[in-house]
Amino acid sequence: MIKTYLKTLWRTFKKHITRFLSLVFMVLISVGFISGIGSATDKIEYSMTDYYKAQTVSDFIIKSASPTGFTQEQTEAVRAVFPDAEIETGMSVDVPVGDKRSVRYYFLDLENQKINKLKLLEGRLPEIFYEVLAERADNVIGGYSVGDRAELILGGNKIPVTVCGIVQSPLTFARDGEPSYNNPDDGVMPDSTTGTKDMDCLENILYASKALMPVTGDIYVALENRNLFQALSSGYKKTVEKFAAEIKQVLPEAAVLTLSENYSFKSLKSYAEKVEGIGFILMVAFLLVTALVVLSTMTRLLDEERSQIACLRTLGYSAFGIISKYLIFALLATGVGGTGAYFVGVGIAYLIYYVFNYSFDMPPVSSSIAMVFYVITLTVIVAATLLATLLAGLRMTNERPANLLRPKPPRAGKKVVLERIPFLWNRLPFKYKSTLRNVLRYKSRFIMTVVAVAFSTALVLTGFALLDLCLFHDFGSASIRGIAAVIVIFAGLLTAVVIYTLTNINVSERNREIATLMVLGYYDREVTGYIYREVYVNTFIGILFGYPLSLLLIKLVFSVMGFGTISGVSWFMWLLAPFVVIGFTALVTLMLLRKIIKINMNESLKANE
Repeated sequence: MIKTYLKTLWRTFKKHITRFLSLVFMVLISVGFISGIGSATDKIEYSMTDYYKAQTVSDFIIKSASPTGFTQEQTEAVRAVFPDAEIETGMSVDVPVGDKRSVRYYFLDLENQKINKLKLLEGRLPEIFYEVLAERADNVIGGYSVGDRAELILGGNKIPVTVCGIVQSPLTFARDGEPSYNNPDDGVMPDSTTGTKDMDCLENILYASKALMPVTGDIYVALENRNLFQALSSGYKKTVEKFAAEIKQVLPEAAVLTLSENYSFKSLKSYAEKVEGIGFILMVAFLLVTALVVLSTMTRLLDEERSQIACLRTLGYSAFGIISKYLIFALLATGVGGTGAYFVGVGIAYLIYYVFNYSFDMPPVSSSIAMVFYVITLTVIVAATLLATLLAGLRMTNERPANLLRPKPPRAGKKVVLERIPFLWNRLPFKYKSTLRNVLRYKSRFIMTVVAVAFSTALVLTGFALLDLCLFHDFGSASIRGIAAVIVIFAGLLTAVVIYTLTNINVSERNREIATLMVLGYYDREVTGYIYREVYVNTFIGILFGYPLSLLLIKLVFSVMGFGTISGVSWFMWLLAPFVVIGFTALVTLMLLRKIIKINMNESLKANE
């Protein structure tokens, strides 16, 4: 019996290899996309934490409100609050140089720096007083070259200096500029989603020897036990808030800046959270579409295997023994797809991380493994697939073998709504009448197809809406544009696999019907048209339902992003998305053309005898 069982198992895989591959690609696309979007956020946060530790980024910058800076007693009072922390002193000042433009001067002990370590990109450290380091150029900061002449403005006096090196500070890695302390919002960091358009930005940043400005205007504090927290995590924030309150008690007039007020860290964290929010929203849509198609695939596979299930029952196989064959089929398909999805997800995560380099000088990518989204989505898919297969199998095996051996009677045709409108119905050619009747003949198949296409259309529209907002309305950043492009690509791929799988199942189920048409003398184009008209009707109806669904999905995504309105999406985007769906449908129909016209008429007509 085991040998017979293994043979039937092998034949099931061989016979339904196309269906098996469809399941593999469905899982690969859905799980790969969701885990990639989700793990990208984790990768960014892990990398930020590694960078925070490696560069000993300050947890606090305590700024004096007095022009004479902190006294020695005040500095010692801070040391008393942090007896085991790393503490350095310095001075920074922002000097306005034009409309919404300032230059920042840092006066630090550049040779013995342990906190906020500068990364030397070019040149060397200063060797004499009148040599300085310059921050690397970005989209806003102009920057200098080694050997350029610059000016320090001290007490109204302009002191000529020479740039001897180009550096990058771990506090200023955003490429879209750094806000000035002269910000008209009293130092409150602007919303990172709007960029630096409306804030007072730094034109340049220079680092000079502390000896040129011996006043202590800034105290930098790096807490001990930095391995206890992930940067900007909730635990870290609670610790920082606790110490910030103690500092304010000791120095009530001072301004205490944390990483939550640092523009680069705050904006990168903000964008990472937006990507994660998009991932959560799209996860629901992708999982629902995948679950629907998987459910349809497995239930229809069991329907096609009615006679074989009946034979196994008569041979004495238990219900679970029979169902296990299909559970193995589903488990292998999801397992292969899930394995491939892991690598797709890793690729997407690295792609998004790379895209973020257009807006940030990203720290080296962390080696930490991020698998939360992958495990969640794969677990849901596998559980849904196995449960659907089990329930459908139990329903099938509970029937009497004699009933299973009989061909499943076709659904009776029913009048459609248009038939009640004679003025329209009577003018339709016969082929369109039969198409409309067939579409509504199997309601569960029709509803499943329409829902799957509707969600696919909504995903494509969401990607286009987000892309439109970034490209044509100048919202967000290059990183968000890259994510929008990924959404469009994977939504399109999902749409293609969904339509291919459902259409392929439809064709497989109707081999006898198609063979009958061929025997009656229908030409190839008439036979394919008979099937394709139903495909396009289902797709068109799915697109119509996809519009209201996309309004909800787009609204949710814009809400997570913190910007954008549905009315702001360009009109042509609403027209472009349906063409993408229809284009994939056309591609699928071409792929299935050979399968339809090469149907073996003799075998198909004898199948139910």
